[in-house]
Amino acid sequence: MSWGYAGKLEKQLKDEIKELLRKAQQADKEDLPEGMNIPDELARRESRLEAIAAAKSQIEQRAAERFAKEQQAYEEKLAAREAKEKETGKKPKGRSPIPPEPGPKSNDQVNLTDSDSRIMPSQGGGFEQAYNAQAAVDVDSMLIVENHITQQSNDKLEVTPAVENLSRLPDKLGTVDNLLADAGYFSTDNVEECETNAIVPYIAAERQSHNAPLQERFTEPEPLTGPANPTTEMKHRLKTIAGKAVYAKRKCTVEPVFGIIKAAIGFRQFLLRGLDRVAGEWDLVCMAYNIKRLHALSPS
Repeated sequence: MSWGYAGKLEKQLKDEIKELLRKAQQADKEDLPEGMNIPDELARRESRLEAIAAAKSQIEQRAAERFAKEQQAYEEKLAAREAKEKETGKKPKGRSPIPPEPGPKSNDQVNLTDSDSRIMPSQGGGFEQAYNAQAAVDVDSMLIVENHITQQSNDKLEVTPAVENLSRLPDKLGTVDNLLADAGYFSTDNVEECETNAIVPYIAAERQSHNAPLQERFTEPEPLTGPANPTTEMKHRLKTIAGKAVYAKRKCTVEPVFGIIKAAIGFRQFLLRGLDRVAGEWDLVCMAYNIKRLHALSPS
């Protein structure tokens, strides 16, 4: 339910309640439509108004959280422009940052059936009410070694929780040496998060083009000169022949796992509702995949 629709429906229900109360007062003077039970109709509308009030409260809370983040980003941009102006003595080019507007927007939505889910882009285009299911897969065994559910549609926010979960794995399972991820997971913070945890990141900084020229595939980049930050080092690493070979394993590691879960296991949507229950359901799905994979790995 959107903020705009909630307001319209709320007004409609309140008007209907007034009309029902009027009919109740005039019940002895005018006939009621056949089958109409005024107490039941009033109770039904009061119940819906309570649900709308709860939905509006959630939308307002999310809007306040969004405004706080946008306001912080706005202030950081202003500070950066002011610092640049002081450094160069010139007014920065481009438009000044636009301050965010507080309060809910007309199309802000909440799901009355599952308030923990969020509106997310769908693979086929458009948007749908969903969760974001994450999985980290071991390159050699193709076993899922980390999985979690998030309400965030932006994958850039999921490297840190994945690394934290991986750090809690039993020592006997080995250590995580490299992390391979597509451009949807790239950010400077994520590169530094990997480096801090002694993990070598191979995160595409931009979409990789298909069918690279032959010469480009077998040409080493010019070496880095002087000290470089972790992001620059990673970008250079991905341009090396060895780096390209490592990153190429990503596509044939994690993507087949999701394909097997969807096509072979037949899991395409969550049957439960609520973040905790959906997370538990995803745990079961990943365990089912791992059992299937372990069976394939075991000697016949």
